[in-house]
Amino acid sequence: MKIALILTVAVCSMVFTPASAKEKLYGLNSPDKKTEIKLHVAEDLKISAVYNSKVILLPSPVAMELEGETLGKNPVVKKTEKHSISEEIMPVIREKNARIENRCNELKVFFEGDYYLVLRAYNNGFAYRFGTDKEGQITVLSETGEYEFPDNYMMWWGKEKTFESHNQVFFDYRSLRNTGSEDLTSLPLILDPLNGPKIVIAETGLLDYPGMWLRGSKRNMLYRVSAKYPKKIEQRSDRYLPITERENYIAVTGGKRNFPWRIFAIAPRDEDLIENQLTYILASEQKIDDVSWIRPGKVAWDWWNANNIYGVDFKAGINTQTYKYYIDFASAYGIEYILLDEGWYKLGDIMEIVPGIDMEEILRYAESKNVGVMLWCVWKALDDKMDEAMDRFEQWGIKGIKVDFMNRDDQQMVNFYYKTAKKAAEHHLMVDFHGSYKPAGLRRMFPNVLTREGVNGGEEFKWSMHQTPEHDLIIPFGRMLAGPMDYTPGAMHNAQEKDYKPIFDTPMSMGTRCHQLAMYVCYESPLQMLCDSPSNYYKEPECMEFLSDVPTVWDTTIVLNAAVSDYLVVARKHGEKWYVGGMTDWDERDMEIRFSFLAPGKNYAMNMYKDGLNANRIGIDFMQVKSRVDNTFSETIHLAKGGGFAIILEPVE
Repeated sequence: MKIALILTVAVCSMVFTPASAKEKLYGLNSPDKKTEIKLHVAEDLKISAVYNSKVILLPSPVAMELEGETLGKNPVVKKTEKHSISEEIMPVIREKNARIENRCNELKVFFEGDYYLVLRAYNNGFAYRFGTDKEGQITVLSETGEYEFPDNYMMWWGKEKTFESHNQVFFDYRSLRNTGSEDLTSLPLILDPLNGPKIVIAETGLLDYPGMWLRGSKRNMLYRVSAKYPKKIEQRSDRYLPITERENYIAVTGGKRNFPWRIFAIAPRDEDLIENQLTYILASEQKIDDVSWIRPGKVAWDWWNANNIYGVDFKAGINTQTYKYYIDFASAYGIEYILLDEGWYKLGDIMEIVPGIDMEEILRYAESKNVGVMLWCVWKALDDKMDEAMDRFEQWGIKGIKVDFMNRDDQQMVNFYYKTAKKAAEHHLMVDFHGSYKPAGLRRMFPNVLTREGVNGGEEFKWSMHQTPEHDLIIPFGRMLAGPMDYTPGAMHNAQEKDYKPIFDTPMSMGTRCHQLAMYVCYESPLQMLCDSPSNYYKEPECMEFLSDVPTVWDTTIVLNAAVSDYLVVARKHGEKWYVGGMTDWDERDMEIRFSFLAPGKNYAMNMYKDGLNANRIGIDFMQVKSRVDNTFSETIHLAKGGGFAIILEPVE
């Protein structure tokens, strides 16, 4: 829903300032006048940007090479339109806020050859996209974006190897000039100019088109690239389908369309990256009329903990009794859903349930306990029998699906996401994409797409030494700017660096217990997992006070303190309650928190979880402190190495 829309349009041959005898400049300012973007029209098209009178992007060529012509080569301007947009968006799923302000200035430049370029300037970034108005279909061979920067910017480079990737990356902090054409990264990418605002490159509005990636150049320049369309795919297992040959084009698509937005988010403060909503604002608008059935919530999850429940009178595993145990746990603590992950169906055939599972009994029991059931599946098994499977899921009363192992974002796979989201909506199924590319706007079109992976999250603790607290404090500033991330927090076995080791079936997390609890406030995922075993949670009633209470959607988000890769403190409001989460990297630190965001004159019951006095030695150590506070409260909290804190604030008389 959107309200208070103000739109002014001017069609004109705009005033321009010639940079040379052959170049024309078309300028656009953000509403606060701090950001200025320019379109340079000469033998090609270039975009440049200035923030606070400082150049942040030098004139950078942009183009689209179609079969038979190149959009942006020897361009001839036909007309221009300028718009000012001021509106308030009320998202169905409140990932950050119940209301989103959309204020920007827009320039649309039409060229001979039936194409146009749209630029938007926001107070917190700018974006551009191509559009075409051609009859029939067009073949896109490539899209050019040669982004040149004025200095040797540092950046958090997500290390990718090939386009066949699930965008689960670790990061190198490196410079532009130390990054070559052999280096590949998926989006978002955080740039750190050191003497200017941070910049995050992202995209949204990704439809019927491949995702955007970047390569280096050993200069102050990055090149946008995309995966070519698959020509031959070899199926080697239910989930491993490598591409053995590609076409010479990236997309065949309709000639009358808008292409994805290329976004440059601008953040003079690191806090601004957490609050930035450009990937949602610029996404295509909602396509679902009835959204009453879409219900965010928490999920008791089986796979991370390998169904290692104990103290029971049955053998745990992929069987009906085990899932009844999960249902009982979810019911006891008000957890909305359980997830049956890998193992409930015979791999390769989504319609064949394994012998140990009585699905009808599980669903009957879950309904009696007011707990919803979600099901995992491999994308290919779903795609092979999508209509049949979704008909059955709807008949069963399944609430959602977790679709896994896509591992690509070429045009063919991007279209699978769209098809799955649409069909799932028709069957009242929520969706969690795993083995996925980063969010790129689909969640606004289909609010039933609540979350997705596309991030190195908690599953890495089962096999990796690299899932560090520092990594945990890079991803919210870049990856989360793209959209919700299914990190899957909630580990109850927590270890400092010297004690940590990856164990597949009984995993632990790096850092402290409170580092894990804080993720439920710091990280955005409207469908939030509880990764550990219910048996372990039953032994932690103090932590379950928090985990059973903390919501997954928010009316208000305020970032109290932040530094990329170092620390993050976030306050979020849901209803009348406030929740505060804080996280640090391997550096222990003291952090002062103030509750000035609370309503004046009101008292609040505070339930605080913070690192224990021995958390630097043993990560599970924490303290729970309960007291009454008001908006004058302030306290310095000590965070252990890899530590954190989590707070609930509830109004009281």
